[in-house]
This record gives sequence, C-alpha cells and structure tokens, in this order.
Amino acid sequence: MSITMDLKPILRLTDEVFMDLCHANPTLHLERTADGAVEAMSPAGGRSGNRGVKLARQLDYWNDRATPGIVFDSSTGFRLPNSAIRSPDASWVMKARWDSLTAAQQEQFLPLCPDFLAEIASPSDDRHALRAKMREYISQGARLGWLIDPFQREVEIYRPEREVELLKQPVTLSGEDVLPGLVVDLSEILNG
Repeated sequence: MSITMDLKPILRLTDEVFMDLCHANPTLHLERTADGAVEAMSPAGGRSGNRGVKLARQLDYWNDRATPGIVFDSSTGFRLPNSAIRSPDASWVMKARWDSLTAAQQEQFLPLCPDFLAEIASPSDDRHALRAKMREYISQGARLGWLIDPFQREVEIYRPEREVELLKQPVTLSGEDVLPGLVVDLSEILNG
C-alpha cells in the first residue's frame, strides 16, 4: 500500500529537505515524484524483503566476479533527470558513471538513473503504478529493467525503444548486453 502527499503548498522539498525527511522517518520507504509529491510505501513484508535480498545477492555475486559496476539495494535513492527520487529494489550503475561522481555526490541521492534496475512486486503494490515507475526509469536513462511479480510468476522486461516483454514462469533471467554474463536463477524469487 502506498499514499501520495502533495507538500508543495506548505514545503519546498529540495533534495536536502527530502533527505532530512527520509532520515527523520527511517521506517518509511519514501520516494519523490517528478512533480514533487511524496510517496510513502509500507515496509516490505518478510517474504518480499527476502526476495529482494536473493536478487541483490545474485547481482552482487556476478558484479564481484565481473567487476564492471556498483550494485545498490532498495535503500538507495536515485535523483533522476526529471527530479524524481526513486529507490528500486535492486540496481546497478556502470563503474565509469559511478567514478564520474564526486565523493559528496556518492553520499547523497545519486544524481543519475541506474543502468539496470529491478522492482519486485509485493502483495500491496499497485501494478499500474509499478509499470508507470518502470516506464519512468526507462525514459530517464535506464537500459534494462525487470518488474518481477512472484504472485503471477511473471516478469516484465523493459528496454529503451522496445515493447515490454512478458515472460510467464521463467526459470532464469539474462542480463543481456547491459549486464553481460549475468544469469539470475528465479527459483527462490518466484517460489519463495
């Protein structure tokens, strides 16, 4: 479940003010939309949180062997080019892009869109809102996105300038040319 609050009439939510709001409310998962509204999502349940860890673990293991970039968990905020601040369940950024950020930028909401990201649906998520968020990531520069729905046992794959690809009951997912050599085993994620 999520709620959206429009605070613009009473508060200008700069990145710094939004970060202070996030730090003051650590039990809430907060995101900021491109038009400045704050979205508050309920914390993940046990199974949803465990699915995210299983995905992030596989992504991080691949990255450690390939060493091409930096892996992030769901607590990382990305300030997209449209000014939205989003936190995908798992994400990855090419090392050269990470290295181009200053040390100060690396400590704040990252001022870029991840190259790859994944969202894992939870029982309370609105699927239309998740799909809109996936389209937003792609429009803001993501090169590959996965929307994993363990309840329908489906994965939607998002890529720039291509139709969304729907996979029913996939066993694995490929990182394609964005994450070369990555093959994610979905057995624990879709069946967990």
